[in-house]
Amino acid sequence: MRSRLAARSARSARSARLALAALAAVALTATATATATADSRGANVQACGTNDLTFKVSSETQAGGYLLVTAKAKPGVTCYLEGVFPSASFGSSADTEVSPAEHAVSENVTLSGSTAAYAGINPKTTNDNNGRQFDLLHLSVAGDELNAITLDLPDTVTVDRPIATNWHADPADAVPFSS
Repeated sequence: MRSRLAARSARSARSARLALAALAAVALTATATATATADSRGANVQACGTNDLTFKVSSETQAGGYLLVTAKAKPGVTCYLEGVFPSASFGSSADTEVSPAEHAVSENVTLSGSTAAYAGINPKTTNDNNGRQFDLLHLSVAGDELNAITLDLPDTVTVDRPIATNWHADPADAVPFSS
């Protein structure tokens, strides 16, 4: 009789362990699913539109002088800037539109809070006295030209065949060297 009781007890203990293991597996699966969902939401950041950002333009002296454009997300906005050059021009004619200074696409820059992205614009890439004077820059995120904004430049610049770097996370990578 004792051996029957021991066998029943062992089966009950084994059943209880299997039930606990099944419950633990369900709990782990639920936790993993919740974590994966949270992670995928974080990776599902949308591309920035011009209206999602604030911009600042400063004059820099490196590489013969250029304009450094700093972009930050507005409060409560998290978005990314594609690693391409901004859509920018100094006037309404085609010869004042910036061309790319880089030949490849850079990494996307995710903006939120105080994180910034930087693009460098060299307004004059020619070695002559040609060019026209401007004190305003028309700027938008590439692909969002309908929402372009106009920014005051820190100084009047001479424009002739302007170029712009892609958006970068580090301002040192946004120096537009003309070739």
